[in-house]
Amino acid sequence: MPLICLVRHGQASFGADDYDVLSELGREQARCVGEELRRRELRDPLVVSGTLRRQRDTAALLAEAAGFGPPAEADARFDEYDHVGLLERYPGEAPGEGSRQVQQLLDGALRSWIAAGDADGWPAFSSGAVAAVRDLAAGLEKGRDAVVVSSGGIIAAIVASLLGAPADAVIALNRSAVNVGVTSLLSGSTGLTLLAFNDHAHVTGPRRELLTYR
Repeated sequence: MPLICLVRHGQASFGADDYDVLSELGREQARCVGEELRRRELRDPLVVSGTLRRQRDTAALLAEAAGFGPPAEADARFDEYDHVGLLERYPGEAPGEGSRQVQQLLDGALRSWIAAGDADGWPAFSSGAVAAVRDLAAGLEKGRDAVVVSSGGIIAAIVASLLGAPADAVIALNRSAVNVGVTSLLSGSTGLTLLAFNDHAHVTGPRRELLTYR
């Protein structure tokens, strides 16, 4: 049965003019997870990503480090939500400063967005992510695996859907996702099954300096 590895992109450029660019650490993380996936000996893996630059660049670096073929055409359904737009729409208040404050504000904005239930909002985002991974699974040849490079919100939406989890679980899953963490799904006759969430052993121990959350 095909195995699908959902990989969160490497660290982006928080606080820079263009967030959607991998930091130097993010590029190293991408190579690190590529080495980890090579060790796992995936079967002729198809590598795909969303269309965002941080996703595409992670996919390319990962594939090169793993010795896989070049990434396939990107699928916009794997793109992350616009976190800047969400923060502007649901500004909220949070104590502290820096990335911790931003995370608290983002949690609140995401909660409000999910609760709003607008047809073109969270329901469309979540269902699009689930449809994308199901379409990918349906198109995989027998005995072929896949790697999807996406973002925390997309991965949280897919996992929450598979578990039938509520909105608060989506926020918790999103918050705990580490850069280049690997979430594994098994594609079988009854559909997709979650095997592991946010596996990040490859950025611990002697490589713990690569562990980041944003």
